[in-house]
This record gives sequence, C-alpha cells and structure tokens, in this order.
Amino acid sequence: MDALVAAARALVAAGRAPTVDQAAEAAGVARSTAYRYFPGQRELLAAAHPETARASMLPDAPPLDAAERLNAVVVEFTRMILETEAQQRTMLRLSLESTDGPDRSLPLRQGRAIGWLTEALMPLQGELSDEQIHKLVLAIRSAIGIEALVWLTDVGGLDREEAIESMRWTAAALLAKAQTEGLWR
Repeated sequence: MDALVAAARALVAAGRAPTVDQAAEAAGVARSTAYRYFPGQRELLAAAHPETARASMLPDAPPLDAAERLNAVVVEFTRMILETEAQQRTMLRLSLESTDGPDRSLPLRQGRAIGWLTEALMPLQGELSDEQIHKLVLAIRSAIGIEALVWLTDVGGLDREEAIESMRWTAAALLAKAQTEGLWR
C-alpha cells in the first residue's frame, strides 16, 4: 500500500490525476493488489493527499494561549503546504474541475484544516460561542492554505516567505479582532 501511495503522490506532484491502474504500474504492483487497497481513483487520491495522516497540527506540548496555539497551527500547516506545494496545487486544480456526478469528494474538499484550527482555538470556549468559534475558523481558513498561497504568490507577486508571513499575520489579526470586537452577526 505504501508503494501505491508513494507512486500516486509522485504522479500528482507531476500534475496528473492517476488512476489506480496508473499508480499500480508506477509502483510495480499488480493491478489486482492495487484494487484491493483502493477500489477507485477517489480513494487513491484521498490516500495520496499530503495531509491525510495528520490528526493535529499542534506540537506535542501545545501552548495554552489561543494566539500561540493558532500561530503554531498556521506555521505547521503552511510548512506542510510549502513542502508539498506541487501536490497541493494539483489537488486544488482537480478540486476545481467539474466532475460527472454529485460526488466531488476529493481530499481538498474534506476540510481537515477546519478541525486543526478549531482545536487550536479551544481555549476560546467560554469566551466565544461554538458558532462564533466556527465563524472565526472559517474566516482564518479562508486566509491560509494552498488557495491563499496561490493567490498571494501567483497573483499578488509575493515570494513564498512573504506569503507565509501574510497568512500568519492575517490569522493573528482575525483572532485579535474577534477577541476585542467580536464577530459579525
């Protein structure tokens, strides 16, 4: 299975959306074996997405302060995005392409970052309602990730370091605004 996932990741990094057959061939694995692990392309692409194995973006001994926790998650999340940028860009492109049928459940659309950001902001419970925390998480997520990196670098002209700093600053600013002035209704 590891060889199939590695082959699929390499193909995705090259800008392709590999089928199970293509990943099996690249990995040197029998097609029948590959289909036992991945019944279809969707399952293969989900396994090949760089962040699928991450349950948390917080360090082992996370800080108690919400701002420090958020910064730690944003730093780790953006580091992972830079390390896997080619795969991230391919998955973003694939997620934007129309597909036949109602099921468009590519990994990018599964919202893993929402859970990581919610976990980072757990110290705000009691200060903000669950609904307010969720709105804050969505606002922060809209400003970080591969989508923001693509916009900041390709459209905005920032280098990657400047783009990451912009994402960190924006996340911190949104948190500070929510803590001092509250959230929109």
